[in-house]
Amino acid sequence: MVASQPGESTGVLPDAPNIIDGKPRAGSSGMGERRSPATGLPIGTFALSDARDVTDAVSGARAAQREWAARTVVDRGLVLRRFTQALEAHADELVDLVVSETGKPRRDAAGELGGAVEMGYFVAGEGRRFYGRTTTSGVPHKSVSLVRSPIGVAALIAAANTPLPNYAWKVFPALLCGNSAVLKPSEHTPLSATRFVEIAHEAGVPAGVLQLVHGHGDVAGAALADADVDVLSFTGSAAVGRRIAAATGSRLVKTCLELGGKNPLVVCDDADLDRAAAAAVLSAFSNAGQRCAAGSRFIVMDAVYDAFKERLLERTAALKVGSDDDCDLGPVVSERQLTFILEAVEQARSAGVRILAGGHRLTHGRLANGYYLAPTLLEEPADDVIAGREELFGPISALFRVSSFAEALDRADDTPYGLTAAVWTRSVDRGQVFVERAKAGMVVVNGPTYGSEPHMPFGGFKQSGNGFREAGTEALDVYSDWKTVSVLHDPAAAFASPR
Repeated sequence: MVASQPGESTGVLPDAPNIIDGKPRAGSSGMGERRSPATGLPIGTFALSDARDVTDAVSGARAAQREWAARTVVDRGLVLRRFTQALEAHADELVDLVVSETGKPRRDAAGELGGAVEMGYFVAGEGRRFYGRTTTSGVPHKSVSLVRSPIGVAALIAAANTPLPNYAWKVFPALLCGNSAVLKPSEHTPLSATRFVEIAHEAGVPAGVLQLVHGHGDVAGAALADADVDVLSFTGSAAVGRRIAAATGSRLVKTCLELGGKNPLVVCDDADLDRAAAAAVLSAFSNAGQRCAAGSRFIVMDAVYDAFKERLLERTAALKVGSDDDCDLGPVVSERQLTFILEAVEQARSAGVRILAGGHRLTHGRLANGYYLAPTLLEEPADDVIAGREELFGPISALFRVSSFAEALDRADDTPYGLTAAVWTRSVDRGQVFVERAKAGMVVVNGPTYGSEPHMPFGGFKQSGNGFREAGTEALDVYSDWKTVSVLHDPAAAFASPR
């Protein structure tokens, strides 16, 4: 990815401009170029924003927020339903953009569009179910209720792995709750984000209510974390999450962090090994392993270790890599990310870790100039190598042998992260114990490590998040504050009470 230099602006708008108060604008720091992960070729340009652009977007969002909040939540839900219908109507266009930006098979991008649409309909429906609650009081003639209240301006920083659902998970609940929002997508997916916001405006979302700024995370994202916002939602790495928390914490800005994972899939000695191996391959390699919920550690009991490994390697070898619809996985999102993963593999190799499969860049035929990694499996990487401890965000996982279910439980939780965890067993007892013991925000028995849906809250323990949940009705807790309302309907009697 290359960029023009600050001050070099020619007045020509990039393919993915900022959208501030409904108008396309160039970035104050020039223009960046996005290349296709599938081919390495340029596919478009995007605005490079800095603090000046962010300030303008936040100011516009603040000016528009009060009028948007004054509309009933039912009305806001109706606007979001029209927006969702418009996303469906533009499905082919949006899927084409995602395929271009990510290199993933069209089948996968279409599934993600469906997920974004379902999130839109779910949240729009919450406009009719924007429930508070009533409670009691010890004071006579006093009625007490809890109602949701908008927070103000929401900063939304999204990741590139599943772009359309990532926008939907943040934008829809933020707007339903009566906030205005500034969306900062990944620099890897600027084209889909631009069209997403354009469609929102075309469908009736007021221009100032949803603003868009593009740019690199360490400039535009950092500026948004420092800006005059009231709530911030970030999806990305734990390292960046900590920096954002430090910036927003100094101002006590409400901050939702959905961070990484080093997610275990435990295979017990009574598991259905064929199905467990199929779930493991999906967990590790679907979407080229670019899921925060990807299975990156397969913890297998000794009695079935060799048999499971044989099945896993057979299925891994059968995977087809590429961007065509009959492919199982596409490229990683950037050459920088590919280089990072390859360096981690080389570090593991130098430390004596056995590479069971893959571990190299694919450069044959149509893959020659793309950012493709062969599906990679390591055996027993130690904690002192990157691949054994850190999230790599690519098609790479590791096998670990344990002697007992108790050791498997300990090994599963031996990580700074706690996003998802899965176990394969025929034992009801073992399954329930795993559910109770696993320190993870999502636990699966006899399935892959991923599988969230719009009505299901998603988030993690430990360094995988800071306690908030995205999706589900729990997402409304991120973007609204609770207001306790007391009504003294016989004040004279109430104040006469001994209390």
